[in-house]
Amino acid sequence: MTSSPTLQGKIALVTGGSRGIGMAIVRRLVADGATVAFTYQQSAAAAQALAGELEAGGAQVLALQADAANADAVAGAVDTVVRRFGRVDILVNNAGIGRLGPIDTATLDDFDATMAVNVRGVFVAIKAAVAHMPAGGRVINIGSTNADRVPFAGAAIYAMSKSALKGLVQGLAHDLGPRGITINNVQPGPVDTDMNPGQGDFAAKLHGFMALPRHGEGREIAAMVAYLAGPEADFVTGANLNIDGGFAA
Repeated sequence: MTSSPTLQGKIALVTGGSRGIGMAIVRRLVADGATVAFTYQQSAAAAQALAGELEAGGAQVLALQADAANADAVAGAVDTVVRRFGRVDILVNNAGIGRLGPIDTATLDDFDATMAVNVRGVFVAIKAAVAHMPAGGRVINIGSTNADRVPFAGAAIYAMSKSALKGLVQGLAHDLGPRGITINNVQPGPVDTDMNPGQGDFAAKLHGFMALPRHGEGREIAAMVAYLAGPEADFVTGANLNIDGGFAA
């Protein structure tokens, strides 16, 4: 006797899903049986290649161009998913940016751009999606372990934006709980992507702060997301869950 995939029949939307951690999340949700839409900003070729690959394997996948800093574009992506599939069961807010640099060179544009994507875009996506989310729905944000620990210079604006998600999740857990919807943050540590490679001088510096001295892999973050999206996490909400190799320990 074989069991059905845990997310069979679910409709998921992943922001920033064409590369890195987002791509790993898209792949995992598809593997678990979900129909998955994902947004991308500029990497159209990569997005279409991913969608085509997964569709060739029998999945239902939809790639949508949407700048996470543009509230209308984010809400429009949610509306497109609802028109196409009828609802949103799982929202994964993965799109994010990190502009690093010391306070002397940081600009208001750096501040505004970071907050627009990492905080405002998340709020817009949640507000739009939960209007079409039934009981049993899941909202999962990709935060950062830097919300808990920032042991190097130049990351203040980024860390602040990710810390904001902690308060957002804890507050919205009470808004959404009576509707049977959970909301949580996944807070990765260093993950091996093209933006944060697992080799090099900066990687070695990061490893010195960790209990497990290595970068994580996208599939490991995706596994935590899959758990929160699935039925075994029915009682988990308002949580900020580090998956960081002990970076914040």
